[in-house]
This record gives sequence, C-alpha cells and structure tokens, in this order.
Amino acid sequence: MQDEEGPSRPSPRELKAVPRRRSASRRPTGRRTAKQLIGMVAEKVAADFLRAQGLEVVERNYLRRLGELDIVARDPRGVLVIAEVRARTSDRFGGAAASVDFRKQQRLVRAANQLLQQRRDLARLPVRFDVVCVSGVGSDKPRVEWIRQAFFT
Repeated sequence: MQDEEGPSRPSPRELKAVPRRRSASRRPTGRRTAKQLIGMVAEKVAADFLRAQGLEVVERNYLRRLGELDIVARDPRGVLVIAEVRARTSDRFGGAAASVDFRKQQRLVRAANQLLQQRRDLARLPVRFDVVCVSGVGSDKPRVEWIRQAFFT
C-alpha cells in the first residue's frame, strides 16, 4: 500500500547521483563588452597616432600577471616609451589622465620590469612612461592628447 502523502523522498544516495547545477562559468566567451570594444579602438587610434609622431611600436597589449602594457614603442632618440591608453567619454571625474593613479602606476612599472627582463634588446634603453588620452572614440575624428613623462619611477 502506498503512502497518501505522495511520492517518497529520494534517499541521500539517490541525491548524489543527480548532477548538480554549476554556477555561471567564468571562462571567456569570446564576446567583447562595449567597454572592451571602445578600449580596443582607442588603443588602435593611439598606436596610429604614435606611429604618425615617428615612434616605432614594438609591442601592443603586453599582458602578464603583474599588469598590462597597452603600447610599448621606441622613439627616434632611442627612448623606450611605455604608453598607457585611456579612453573617456567625458572629463566628469577628472578625465583620462587622472585615472592613472599610484596603484596603476605601480602595475605599469612591474609589467615594464618584466618586459625588460624578457627583452634584453630593450633593457639597455632609457624608459619613459606616457599617457595617451583618447576621447570621442566612436566619432569620425577622435581627439588624442599625449602626455609625455606622465609619471616618474
């Protein structure tokens, strides 16, 4: 005779057999957010701008655990330029240059040290840290502001 309470509860053994639903995956999907797309376009605009100014772009998006270098370039006088690209839609919160705070500077310096350890050909060059601010990324003519020697190490 069956219980009138309805179907019986599954045993603990039966519960283990049921696959559990996992939380959302953190694996990359290959899709880019709007913010990432704006950043990619800004980096391309900045690299083209620096080339037009006579710099030779050596590396782009040098990514390591300690940080990322957006653009690594060599100027005609033999100075290695580490350029941080910042894209902003407005100057409401201090603009792009103000967003490179002390903590970001330290990450850039650590990543640059790692690059110089790996690339001995660049290690002998003097290094300068610049910020390239790109605004109006979606427009026909984005505005670029190049701040040389944005900070010192």
